Amino acid sequence: MNENHAKSASVERETTAVNGWVMLIFNLALLLGALAGLIWTIVQTAQAQNPALLWWLIPVTLAEVLAVVLLCGHFTLQPNEARVLILFGDYKGTVRTSGFWWANPFYSRCRGRVPLPADAVPAEKLKSIGTRQQLQNLLQRPLPVKLSLRARNFNSDKLKVNDKRGNPIEIAAVIVWRVEDTAKAAFDVDDFESYVHIQSESAIRHIASLFAYDRGEEHEPTLRESADEVAAALGRELQERLGKAGVVVEEARLTHLAYAPEIAQAMLRRQQAEAVIAARQKIVHGAVSMVEMALRDLSEKQVVKLDEERKAAMVSNLLVVLCSDSDATPVINTGTLYS
Repeated sequence: MNENHAKSASVERETTAVNGWVMLIFNLALLLGALAGLIWTIVQTAQAQNPALLWWLIPVTLAEVLAVVLLCGHFTLQPNEARVLILFGDYKGTVRTSGFWWANPFYSRCRGRVPLPADAVPAEKLKSIGTRQQLQNLLQRPLPVKLSLRARNFNSDKLKVNDKRGNPIEIAAVIVWRVEDTAKAAFDVDDFESYVHIQSESAIRHIASLFAYDRGEEHEPTLRESADEVAAALGRELQERLGKAGVVVEEARLTHLAYAPEIAQAMLRRQQAEAVIAARQKIVHGAVSMVEMALRDLSEKQVVKLDEERKAAMVSNLLVVLCSDSDATPVINTGTLYS
């Protein structure tokens, strides 16, 4: 399976084109020269009244047609832009250098056609279509031979999936990608942009199912707390899928993560309860430490001697004061300590 895929995968061949300015001068000279020759032939034939001169119209006309055809071979490339050269269905190479160039005018201007979405063409326009061939042409869009090599962003829609524990969540991501191998992007998939979008959503769904939202096992990464690990896993998953289309994933990050609406309220209450428990644990731990310190200082400094019963009462009172949600209202004893 891997050997067959390797044989069928396209490999980019970088090539160069002819300087466009040099060919422009040559083509204009040929065009103007042929036009001048055509006028000269007609004038000389009319003056000399010699029909034999009309034979010169054939090569002059052919030169004029050739000049017009050669002018169609000019094209421009901006920085981080490439053009694949296709001659009668055969891939000849890729031009990556920006500038004004000339190549064989018979190189294809389109590398294929892909179907448009069903709602891309208005219903009123579909009704006015005459033949079936016209309808098929209208429902397809051509794929250009120029490919952008710039970095692009893809913001996925909010996807509703189940995490590792089966909880329904909403997740979305932003993916930064660019075309690296133009041959694979042009010939190994129908439409590499559509391929990136579909495969990215599939990868996001798969990654979301491998991690728990926020309650994993010990030392287990989660979607909410382990952003770097999740991003790295998503990047590897995307690169494995998109590498077949000659695409390199620069970065992948989650942009939205939340519980699905139907369980959001229940999960919020659970998180609130966990926060309250955690806060209580800290409060109790601190209160016990403070009571222990107070008893130790009273004993070491011999401020007052307390029996076990009075120590228990003091501990109880201090814990009530320190752990209470509201301020305690003390009752002042104006008598003796044991009254």
